[in-house]
Amino acid sequence: MNLEQIYKECGAYLEGHFLLSSGKHSQFYLQSAKVLENPILAGELCEKLAQIIIAYGVEFESICSPALGGVLAGYELARASKKRFIFTERVEGVMTLRRGFEVKKGEKFIVCEDIITTGGSALESAKIIESLGGEVVAYAALANRGFCAVKNLANERKENAKLPSNLPLFALGNFDFEIYETHQCPFCQQGSKAVKPGSRGN
Repeated sequence: MNLEQIYKECGAYLEGHFLLSSGKHSQFYLQSAKVLENPILAGELCEKLAQIIIAYGVEFESICSPALGGVLAGYELARASKKRFIFTERVEGVMTLRRGFEVKKGEKFIVCEDIITTGGSALESAKIIESLGGEVVAYAALANRGFCAVKNLANERKENAKLPSNLPLFALGNFDFEIYETHQCPFCQQGSKAVKPGSRGN
């Protein structure tokens, strides 16, 4: 499966000058919503992701995703895995579990995103699950942006990865884009203004 080609064919592999949720800048942006707007393709991708997770022998009962970006990927992964699905969401900037969702004591979860960058949002969701007595056994995403180590891709973990190193992350592909601090961004130095195409604030 050539994930980069799929993103390009869907118009989801963007090139320009982008402001990321982390506050950093990048020349490239993965707009997974353009991939997931096709339910057949979304199902096929998450079926493949489920097969990878099962092949590694991970046992889990439920899937949780941080809204908004991770919801479609998490739901389709839950469908492919025949598991329960819930999601967390931000309320006044704080990740929260609402809408009557519950976590049982000892319930085993995979936290699923569309894209994992440093893993900050996924980690926030994991902490909520754990605070309610659940257990996070793995993380999953359609794509990894090169910071976190992916179990099935065997890439190296970078310094600013936030996901715990003792739990596996599974993904269909790895995109290792250059990311810049604002004061070091070559596009800003050329007078370009970064745009934010992501789910937060847009």
